[in-house]
Amino acid sequence: MRGATLELPDGPRGRLLGGLAAAIVEKGYAAATIADVVAHARVSKRTFYEQFADKEACYLALYGVISDHLLGVIARAAEGGRPWRERLRAAAAAYLEELAAEPALTRAFLLEIQAAGPRALARRREVHRRFAALLRELTERAAADEPGLRPLSPALATAVVGGINELLIEAFTASIPPGLSELADTAAELVVSLLTIRDPAP
Repeated sequence: MRGATLELPDGPRGRLLGGLAAAIVEKGYAAATIADVVAHARVSKRTFYEQFADKEACYLALYGVISDHLLGVIARAAEGGRPWRERLRAAAAAYLEELAAEPALTRAFLLEIQAAGPRALARRREVHRRFAALLRELTERAAADEPGLRPLSPALATAVVGGINELLIEAFTASIPPGLSELADTAAELVVSLLTIRDPAP
């Protein structure tokens, strides 16, 4: 994520979250230690434990901050008076560009969260539900602009979010150079195809 736009909390908590992000970029989440986090944050271990019970708790807090940031990026990119197809493409591109800005951090949150335990998986499901809700909102706005479009149902929105997540996992596992413009086209095309499906004639 772009450090210039990612807003961390003030005080030692924000510094620790930034320290974990730096440690992940440097070593990966699994190899990063609390000593690495506090060294990057320039605080003591005592300060760490005043804020977080363990490294996983710090990781989940950072995951939440980054998820909020990404949802804001998507929502802002989809604003404006452009045609709905352009808004959807812009939202997908902005999201992927943000992920590509810090590929090591993105890999940690796409891949390592799957093995980080039940609390992490529960948090990921919660974030995916929020992404799906935002996607439904964007498709409802598109349908308001063009009669005949069919907004995504909750189940379809969830399926789209899951599918895009799997495409991202494949891309970052394969270490594809982080341009990802082709993936943005694929994501937008998927949503457009679902929006434009017509009900079968009786």
